[in-house]
Amino acid sequence: MNYSRKVDQDDVVRARNVLLASGYPTASEEVDACRVLSRVSPAAYLPRLARSLQRLSYDSSVGEWHPSALALCEEAVAAARSIDPAVTSRADVLYQALDSCQRQLYRAGRRAEGLAMRAEMLALGRARAAATGGSAARGLGEWAAGLSEEGRYAEAADAMTELATAILPDGPRSGALAWTLLQWIAALHDAGRFDEALAAFETLVRMEEDEAENDRGPMACHLYSLIGYAHMLDANGRGEQAAHVRQDALALLTELAVTGERRTWSGYQVSFWVVVLTMLGADNDRSASDGPRPPSGTGVMEWSSDTAQRYFDSRHALREEVDALAPRAAEDPDRHLAELVRLHRVLTVRSAVYLERCTQQLAGQAGPLFDHGVDLARRLARHDPVGGPRTLARLLIDRSTFHTVTYKFGPALEDFRQALNHLGEGG
Repeated sequence: MNYSRKVDQDDVVRARNVLLASGYPTASEEVDACRVLSRVSPAAYLPRLARSLQRLSYDSSVGEWHPSALALCEEAVAAARSIDPAVTSRADVLYQALDSCQRQLYRAGRRAEGLAMRAEMLALGRARAAATGGSAARGLGEWAAGLSEEGRYAEAADAMTELATAILPDGPRSGALAWTLLQWIAALHDAGRFDEALAAFETLVRMEEDEAENDRGPMACHLYSLIGYAHMLDANGRGEQAAHVRQDALALLTELAVTGERRTWSGYQVSFWVVVLTMLGADNDRSASDGPRPPSGTGVMEWSSDTAQRYFDSRHALREEVDALAPRAAEDPDRHLAELVRLHRVLTVRSAVYLERCTQQLAGQAGPLFDHGVDLARRLARHDPVGGPRTLARLLIDRSTFHTVTYKFGPALEDFRQALNHLGEGG
């Protein structure tokens, strides 16, 4: 839109009346009025136009996108870019407009353009950090997640290292640091920087331990960090150290089974569990995914919408694959049973992620999947006494952590003890 084009004075009067009338204008009315007024008073109305366009793009009252959401967000970016650089709010308004627009671009499958907007967001963040003396550039996490989805793991790891290094000195900051550390760990591991990933994981474990001991965070999050750390240690040939970490997890889970959590938490530990669960399943998941995969170590809200949709839609094909493979695994376990166990675990993890936001449905729908996964793994352990028990231990640990999400700490402890026995680490 040409914001310098002359406008009829009657239109100006009507637009001002809309904005000054008692009551609130509709989102559409506000946009139309701001479009007019931004031509006669751009400094005052371009920022408001950009924000009102974003509000119009999504109807929060019904939870639906406007049919022209992308066009509205692109117009918001154009309006924000037209703001005079001397206006102090320009950078914030443009950042928010870019953020809204990149989400719509990803929804439309225009991934390269979406990632380019994330790069522009980061550039704004760097400029602001340089001007204010801030240590962390806004937009680093979003940029790293976008890079990771495209398989640009080395760049993602560099971006997350920059972010983590900047905010680590500030401490946990009401839990915000934990999410950055999870994303950093995953980015480092995906980039093949295994020693750095393990060091970062140790930092997370120590932080969660301190948070739990001082009643600033759930004991469950400390437990999940220990289990994730042990898995990554095992995956990188440090089995002896992993066994020690699992003993720490056993002690913590034993305490939880006796006392429960020391206090009530908001429930964010479910999201923490889901992120760690997807990290533990990334090696199995990757080979079953087509196209960009979700950025490991991040919550669903940080995934691009088209990637999330593809991930969740894949559950239906996975269900069909599992059902088709089950009779073949019964007839010829040598060829098909291990693959059935693997595919079923992928299905279980994706279903748990999908159900994350509704704990009641999570318990009712994901529970049977975790149970059946353990049953399949028991069959594999009987059929393959060499490698099967280790797979069974992994599925038991998965179910153990699932039990903790629904506060069934006794069954969680029993599963975990069985897992340690299968690993030869039981007492």
